[in-house]
Amino acid sequence: MAAHLIVSTTTDSEESARDLAAKAVAASVGACAQIVGPITSVYRWEGEVHTDPEWRVEVKTAQDRVAALVELIKANHSYDVPEIIATPIEGGSAEYLDWVVAETRGQ
Repeated sequence: MAAHLIVSTTTDSEESARDLAAKAVAASVGACAQIVGPITSVYRWEGEVHTDPEWRVEVKTAQDRVAALVELIKANHSYDVPEIIATPIEGGSAEYLDWVVAETRGQ
């Protein structure tokens, strides 16, 4: 697995997106988070197709903090089955990526 990742989830409101982002950074499981939205999500749930507004939360983190971040999202999310996807960062500014690691160590 890559040393740095972006973990993303979606929520049903800007307020809940801000809450998840703040908790991830405060707990040092994410260095920073961006909130994108509203977006429109189309999905099947319990046999029906839904179209709803959502907000995406993208958290930058170190590989060894992903499991803790996933647990934090699950524990604080309002959805029964929240979207949680980890995407490797394959390059970028070495200084920024070093900062991501430092911030996920509570420094």
